[in-house]
Amino acid sequence: MAEHDSGAPAIDSNLFVTVSGPPGCGATALCTRLAEAMDCPYVSGGDIFRDLATDRDMTLTQLTAEAQKSDEIDRALDRRLLSIAEKWGATNRPFILESRLAGWLAGNRADFRIWLDAPESVRKERTDSREETAAEMSVREVNEAGRYQSYYDIDLDDRTFYDLQINTARWSKAGMLELVRAAIEAYDPDDDEGAFEADPIEITE
Repeated sequence: MAEHDSGAPAIDSNLFVTVSGPPGCGATALCTRLAEAMDCPYVSGGDIFRDLATDRDMTLTQLTAEAQKSDEIDRALDRRLLSIAEKWGATNRPFILESRLAGWLAGNRADFRIWLDAPESVRKERTDSREETAAEMSVREVNEAGRYQSYYDIDLDDRTFYDLQINTARWSKAGMLELVRAAIEAYDPDDDEGAFEADPIEITE
């Protein structure tokens, strides 16, 4: 089995993987390592949100506040993510998409949908060095859930369609990669009896 610069064995897979979870859930740490192991592109909703802030010459806090006033910011972000999901869903090549709505936006195009979480105290400690404060992130988390329910009739508490849900506080970063690696490498399409269906999301202008 081939190894990458990190020393971790490569993952031979062509799965389209989505990773979702609240701020501080450990998604960036997992996706960075997973993308390297799978030797595939990785797109983060957080990076696209930062790009939107840069495009508008705003800070993350300012853009977050603006998103609470109008649906234009959210829909612009979601349109970009949906376009990426549509593109990669048709390639039959490995890819990782990470955002709160990644599993919903990718829908049935995704081969493997993951939800990450951790106790609130752990997530707050992990986000101490970020531009947003823990309090601001908590407010954004609640506000986003309400907006997604309003825009797309999505209940973020409904996680039945995720293939794997993990409390990332229980394992190290390396351990998390090994958990996901095991699930991906054990996947056999011939043994797949069916994923939970995900209704497509329509994003209006």
